[in-house]
Amino acid sequence: MTSLRNPSPPLWLLVLATFSGTLAMHMFVPALPLVARELRATPAAAQSTISLYILGLAFGQLLYGPLSDRFGRRPTLLAGLALYTAAGLVCLWAPTVQVLLGARLLQALGGCAGLLLARAIVRDTCGPTETLQRLAALGLITLVGPGIAPLLGAAVADTLGWRWVCACFVLLGVLALAAVWVRLPETRPALLEPAHRSSLLADARTLLRSRLFVACTLGGGCSTTAFYAFVAAAPFIFGERLHRPLHEVGYYLMAPVIGMSIGNLLAARLAGRVQQARLMRRASALSLASATLLLLAMSWMAQPSAWGVAVLMGFHAMGAGLCSPAVSTKALSVDPRLTGSAAGLYGFTQMAIGALCSALAGWGSDPGISAALVLVGAGVVAQAVFRWGVPVES
Repeated sequence: MTSLRNPSPPLWLLVLATFSGTLAMHMFVPALPLVARELRATPAAAQSTISLYILGLAFGQLLYGPLSDRFGRRPTLLAGLALYTAAGLVCLWAPTVQVLLGARLLQALGGCAGLLLARAIVRDTCGPTETLQRLAALGLITLVGPGIAPLLGAAVADTLGWRWVCACFVLLGVLALAAVWVRLPETRPALLEPAHRSSLLADARTLLRSRLFVACTLGGGCSTTAFYAFVAAAPFIFGERLHRPLHEVGYYLMAPVIGMSIGNLLAARLAGRVQQARLMRRASALSLASATLLLLAMSWMAQPSAWGVAVLMGFHAMGAGLCSPAVSTKALSVDPRLTGSAAGLYGFTQMAIGALCSALAGWGSDPGISAALVLVGAGVVAQAVFRWGVPVES
């Protein structure tokens, strides 16, 4: 039995739903000192509002995928955005840091719906080539969020206070809710409408028995979110090892953002021209080569150029941007009945690998060498699992 694909929703709608999950993390960072001061909390407690948010984003992806396969994309996304908006209201009026921490966790669990289901909706409504193109475009546009969110958060917090940052999240949630309610039809394929009744664990077992899914999930994480190892170490690399002022770190981190954007653009243009398996291997090889050069520079040079390091990470990120749309398209195409579950397990694994790489980059006395070693190791693993589980069609 085959099913007709539903019309693709407008890209701006998917971007709006995705932003609800990402902006609330990056935009809140500049407000942390004000939170600690007003709520009489320690800096560590204030910083926990970010770590708990990341935790919510990770675990929420395990739930929304299977739920959307069972109940549909539209009601699941509406429920998540409603939770995001309601939790934002609690953040806005939080009297203590404990209440704020709980609300931030719930906010992440709600905002995660848009972050995850945008990918599943694209896969529902597009063929393989168009899926890669739309995921690349979505990735490129959503890169803007982490870039401008800290600047926007700092401006709002400085002029109006940290609670107005939370008010921005509430407004974003209301807008996303209204837009999804009006413009998003149900996109789950008709093939799934005789609802899939297996358990969440059964869905995961089905996916994990697929060599292709395992290879794409592990290799995708090692090719993309392993980059968090460098992000976490960047203030120490540029500040302590390269002796640059801390305020310059943001400028150096623009190089990877530009590289990732170029990679996404190239992925969209190469869709349909280069086999996805070949594109994944070549993109991962570019990242591995860049990480190897970074390791050599950090090991053999007493004072590498700060901009040289930034450029190398720009090429590393370009490889990640090239690889990400192709590998996620492959992972979400393994079983049409489990697109939501695949998106959830894939997204959770990406964040888990990113968190692991960030933690490993903190080991050792030299942050530059530690981060570079993590990136080289992740690149080697990505190449190995791609060759093991993602065959190149003849």
